[in-house]
Amino acid sequence: MPEVLRYAAFADRDRPGGGNPAGVVLDAAGLDERRMQSIAAEVGFSETAFVAEDLRIRYFSPVAEVPFCGHATIATAVALAERGGAGPLDFTTPVGPVHLETWRDSDGAVRAAFTSVDPSLEELAPATLDRLLTLLALEESDLDPAFPPRIAYAGNRHPVLVLADAGVFDAFAFDPDAVRALMDAEGWAGTVTVMLRLADGIWEARNLFPVGAITEDPATGSAAASFGGYLRALGLVETPARVAIRQGRHVGRPSLLAVEIPAEGGITVSGTAAALA
Repeated sequence: MPEVLRYAAFADRDRPGGGNPAGVVLDAAGLDERRMQSIAAEVGFSETAFVAEDLRIRYFSPVAEVPFCGHATIATAVALAERGGAGPLDFTTPVGPVHLETWRDSDGAVRAAFTSVDPSLEELAPATLDRLLTLLALEESDLDPAFPPRIAYAGNRHPVLVLADAGVFDAFAFDPDAVRALMDAEGWAGTVTVMLRLADGIWEARNLFPVGAITEDPATGSAAASFGGYLRALGLVETPARVAIRQGRHVGRPSLLAVEIPAEGGITVSGTAAALA
């Protein structure tokens, strides 16, 4: 088995024990798709990234290949910067080129930021919305009317629901198998993104990702980028804008993602990554 590094990406430094674990294989040359899938299943994290020549990168969950994974991208960039020095990187991903910047902050830790492919937005079909709300035991009246449901894309297609009430946001539950069946039927390779507005420029996310023993993602970079594109496309922020997304509280892994929304082009998501023991 090739060396598999393990990093936690997007940990909130003010809340210990957070971040989203990712596997990273820096030398995936010679590994075929079956072998990468087998390694990802053995690692058991929501995604493992595999880097081949010329910084070509692929992502696998324990059960399938994923077009793009933000937290594994951040983890890979930090791993490369720790070994080769901080600076710019350009990954070739299955969804297109993704530019990254890495740097050391004031305490010497490496941080990274990726800029997504151009985001887009599409309607969420009423029947699909009804089915999703039913699976989450939610009503349409639970949605914040200022933030309409949509499918947002910035590497993965994410259905986006914004709830109006913090109590409802904390309390909703779901059957992982039923949600996974809907996601597979709709071709949602990423997460189901449920958001709550905490204050101006500050959001909390729950990203549903039923795969194996995982039900919710602690930190989802592709969803953060997609949500930045959602806010811009609907004119809900004045660009350039910066928002913070907290995530992972509901699964005991508090995380923090910083999202920069320019007037046009890709959305930039930044955060930390630290090696796991």
